[in-house]
Amino acid sequence: MSFSSAISGLNAAANNISVISNNIANSNTTGFKESVAQFADVYSNNFQGANANIGGTTQPGNGVSVVQDTQQFTQGAAQTTGNNLDMAINGNSFFTLAPNPKQPTAVVYSRAGSFQINSTGMITNAQGQALMAYKPNDPTSAAAGFSTGAMSTVSVPTGTGLPKATTAIGLSVNLNASSLPPSTAIFNPLDATSYTSATSTTIYDSLGGAHNMTSYFVAPPAAIAPAARTSIWSAYHYITDNPAAPIPIDNTPSAAVAASVGPPATLANPGVGKPDYLAFNTGGQLTSVGAVTPPVAPVLGAATISTGAPISWSQTAGAPGATMSMTMDYGKTTQVTSAFSVNASTQNGVVVGTITGVSVDSSGVISANYSNGSSTALGQVALATFNNPQGLSQLGGNNWGQSSASGTPVPGAAGNGQFGTIQSGALEQSNVNLSEQLVDLITAQQAYQGNSQSISAQNKMVETILNAVR
Repeated sequence: MSFSSAISGLNAAANNISVISNNIANSNTTGFKESVAQFADVYSNNFQGANANIGGTTQPGNGVSVVQDTQQFTQGAAQTTGNNLDMAINGNSFFTLAPNPKQPTAVVYSRAGSFQINSTGMITNAQGQALMAYKPNDPTSAAAGFSTGAMSTVSVPTGTGLPKATTAIGLSVNLNASSLPPSTAIFNPLDATSYTSATSTTIYDSLGGAHNMTSYFVAPPAAIAPAARTSIWSAYHYITDNPAAPIPIDNTPSAAVAASVGPPATLANPGVGKPDYLAFNTGGQLTSVGAVTPPVAPVLGAATISTGAPISWSQTAGAPGATMSMTMDYGKTTQVTSAFSVNASTQNGVVVGTITGVSVDSSGVISANYSNGSSTALGQVALATFNNPQGLSQLGGNNWGQSSASGTPVPGAAGNGQFGTIQSGALEQSNVNLSEQLVDLITAQQAYQGNSQSISAQNKMVETILNAVR
């Protein structure tokens, strides 16, 4: 008679209770994965073999053993936090972390995505472990991709967002088809009687300096035949930072202003640049843009640019080194019998900006955002998967380490192939179901009590035999 089976049962039940208790204790731990105790029966070698008459064996078994405590990598629920640097992985994958940011090649893996910016500007978790990311090929454009072969820590810049010079302007207006020619035949931006309508757009040079660009629209002169006069308008463009001394910026300005590159105040005469001519069909739709010399009726031929195509010009706007070269797109400009109106006005330049925050998209691209509307790609979150995640070594602190059982990590980016996506502003909660764990705890406790009763029963049997001998 042996107590070994009951004792092994006690040990197995105690281990099961420990596993369940650990699950319950971590039911609120971010990124925690519950474990399940797995058991196997134990038999000694039976040289006699099976009973030839009735089958089976005469060996009752020697109890139970704990095979392993297996982690269950099922998805935990995502809880929103409002912090953009909090990240939850939806699907497979682990975050790659560097416990010592100065040695980024030594890494651990985690499902806990609670991150913050430390005192040096680096993105880390509360334990000081640095989030690893892939370097951008071009910080100014996430579309340029990321180098998945080069991981590094991520630091958020504290400087200003660089300005961007205006290179494209979009202007969509309606020119009143019933407008008469200006009373003053020779266009002069300083004389309101020499143009029909005007509108201004703020543009920016390469240093972030703002400039006022005014577009002047002139109805066709009386010298042009009435049929043409109803469909051809001229457009002039000037820098009007100093309203008293506008600078023409149209292509091929007149000789009087061709060499003018200084500040507006140095110009004694505003001059007249060569205008763009807008041609409309009988339905008031823009059909072409060209440049000819008035007052001859415009003939839009080889130089014609198709509807919506850009018009180019270059002009030094006065600030040191701030040469501006832009294209003009008249878009859906119309000419109908209605008051002059600006339907759309756009430009792609930006001023100097200050950082307003950090964002993370579903593919893990981390971007610094600035008050001027620009953004800089800081990196793409480096994820890893394993052939056997249950073989990972539990290191504590919500971390796992690579082991021979897990296999080597497979690096990748969120949303690609087998890699999960990233939800910014949320954290993955523990996958422990507390109700199930409490039920399992009762079952494990009953198993422990049952094995205790087995020991008691065997103890009484031993006492009976000893009493019989006496």
